[in-house]
Order: sequence, then structure tokens, then C-alpha cells
Amino acid sequence: MGFTYKQQKFIRLSLTYFILVLMSCIVLYPLIWTVGASFNPGNSLVSTSIIPKNATLAHYKELFVIKDTFYYVQWYINSLKISVFTMLFSLVFVSMTAYSFSRFRFKGRKNGLMLFLLLQMIPQFSALIAIFVLAQMLGLINSHWLLIFIYVGGQIPMNTYLMKGYFDTIPRELDESAKIDGASNTRIFLEILIPLAKPMLAVVAMNGFTGPLGDFALSSILLRNPEYYTLPIGLYKLVTDKMGASYTTFAAGALLISIPIAVIFVFLQKYFVSGLTAGGTKG
Repeated sequence: MGFTYKQQKFIRLSLTYFILVLMSCIVLYPLIWTVGASFNPGNSLVSTSIIPKNATLAHYKELFVIKDTFYYVQWYINSLKISVFTMLFSLVFVSMTAYSFSRFRFKGRKNGLMLFLLLQMIPQFSALIAIFVLAQMLGLINSHWLLIFIYVGGQIPMNTYLMKGYFDTIPRELDESAKIDGASNTRIFLEILIPLAKPMLAVVAMNGFTGPLGDFALSSILLRNPEYYTLPIGLYKLVTDKMGASYTTFAAGALLISIPIAVIFVFLQKYFVSGLTAGGTKG
């Protein structure tokens, strides 16, 4: 005996809600546990309940106290510095490169786009030894600027391909009309294409900001002195080196990383969704 239309609709709706609730639990449970652990007295993550019985702010206070090789505030500033400059440089270089590929026809254009895709397929960690040796030769160990330029270089290939696709969706008639009025290519780029490409710029900005903020492998190779650490390295050292192995302080420090990401996301969210679904045209 088959199901009626209403029964089928109810089953589909129930299955959809079940999957959504299941996925929400998988995503939210570790986050809720981490929040609870950050307020949990002591140094252990093990607790009988997710919500601590004797909640304390002591671990958050510990983050702002400089002791031995623990410089949480400095690590936070270092991470924000690297992320902000990576985001800004990525926006500039990606938008200019994508504009060139979208609006101009030159020898090697298609091969250049294919090269960008191939470069994106190469894992970053495969070049860690070469990057370390190069940094040593140039005397750039502990250099935040070297990290920034490496991050920017890693952001360019895929983001350029996506933004180039978005630029392709903007009618060329706008360019031609502007040129008739005497506008230069630079003015067309800055005053016409860039304002229309805000959704994709938001995606590039988000990628450029969050990538360095959560990176551990590359920064751990180039940053050796504690005062130059970024947050991922500093928090890792907090639980692995001779610094007390305070997992609850680690949880508190890890939660504070999410604040700038949340701020950026809230600021860009009105552009973010439309930007993710754009840029897929074939050029």
C-alpha cells in the first residue's frame, strides 16, 4: 500500500528536520563543550556536565597576564596584523589580476588561468622545506611580512579564477559606454566593476582574513621566538610545552579567536551568500 501525498510530504519534512538537527548537534556540541570548558575550574577538559557547576573567569584573566614565554595579547595582535594585511593585499592583487584576465585578451591568457588552477591543487605543506630554507637564506625567520606575502600568493590563484568569473557576468556594454564618455581602464575598474563586484570581494576578504588566522603549519615553520607567534602556535605551545598544559586556558584562548571572524562575517554577510553562488561562469 503506497503513501498518500500528505504522508510523503510529512516523511520528507521529518527527514529534512532530522538531518538538520543531527548536523546542528554535530557542529554545536564541540563548540558548547569548549565554551563550558573555558569556564571550568582547574586545568582539565574532563567534566561531568557541559555547563560547569562552579563557573569561573580565571582562565580568561590568565590570558592577559604575561609570564615566562606566554604572550597571549601579543599573539592576538600578531594574528590580526597578518590576517588584516593578507586580506587587504589579496583584495588588491586578486581584483587587479581578475580584471586583466576578464577584460583583456593577451597571449598566454588561457594557459595562465590553467596554471592558476594547477597551482591551487598543490598542497601548501609540500613547499614548507623550500620556504624555510629560503627564509633562512634571506634572514627572514620570524618575519611576519614574509608570512603575509606567502599567504597572499596562496590566495591569488583560486580567488582570481572566481573573481574573473564574476567580472565576466558584468556586461561589457558598461565598459564601452564609459569609454565613449572618456573613461580610462583604471577608472572603469575602480568606479564601475569594483562597486558591482562587492559580493565576490566579500568572499575574497573572508578567505584572506580567516586563512592566516587559523594556519598552523606554515607559521610554525617560520616563527621561532615566542613574541612573534601567532595564536595557533601560541595556544599549541600552551598545551605541549612546559607551560602547565592548561587545557581550560587553551579553550578560553581558542574561543577569543572567533571574535574577529564573527565581526568580519557580520560586516560582510549581506554580500557573502550572493558572492559564494557567483563567479562560476566559464571564460
